[in-house]
Amino acid sequence: MSLLTVERIKLFSTRSPWWCMIIATALTVGLASISAAATKSSDLSEFTPVVTQDASELGLVVMMVMATLAITTEYRFSTIRATFLAVPTRTPALVAKAVVVALLAGIVGEIIAVGSWGIARLIQPDAPLGINTAQEYRSVFGVGLLYLLSAVLALAIGLLVRQSAGAVVIELIYLLLLESLLPAIPRIGDHLQHWLPFTVATNFIVAGEPATSDGSEAIEGMPLGPWGSLLYYAAVCVGLFVIGLILAKRRDA
Repeated sequence: MSLLTVERIKLFSTRSPWWCMIIATALTVGLASISAAATKSSDLSEFTPVVTQDASELGLVVMMVMATLAITTEYRFSTIRATFLAVPTRTPALVAKAVVVALLAGIVGEIIAVGSWGIARLIQPDAPLGINTAQEYRSVFGVGLLYLLSAVLALAIGLLVRQSAGAVVIELIYLLLLESLLPAIPRIGDHLQHWLPFTVATNFIVAGEPATSDGSEAIEGMPLGPWGSLLYYAAVCVGLFVIGLILAKRRDA
């Protein structure tokens, strides 16, 4: 418990987590409100709870950057050495950091998801934004789980790279570019996409959602169901974090 308290104090001793939380929330909820206000009455039938979460990926990127900085700045300023001197086995301290950062990201993710849905419902009260089915609950309240797991993934990348700029660039390029380009590979691209981490994570949210007129909400041919997709994504995040822990114990601080 003392390690959790120490990591919480260290995390909030700088301004970057506060700015990341504010930016992620304001950006995502703000875009959700703009999207709701811009929706025409003829398109209201397609304005479902999952559509209100279209901008959640932007907030996710911001919170992943926050998680990465939580570990890479310690390596940059060598404060990680004091932590490892206090906890020579290293693993408990790093696990405590992961717990604190992941819980914070998960809470922010839930605030963003509920806030986006709530403001959309206020702006478009006639839209079918009720939460009644399991899919609708996942599409809103499941967002926090993805934020939580993604924070662990970002922390793992930070442990592996140990440089803020490099780790953030890797995350942005992969999240915003590579997963979109891989399906262009002839014959095997679509099959690869179905097993890519963020595509699988998105399937947890949108599985069972009818395709909109532009097909933006549908992921066709996914081999795993929604909860299987979540478990797969969790395994990827935790697995990469375990690799980061092993390397952190072997490398000099």
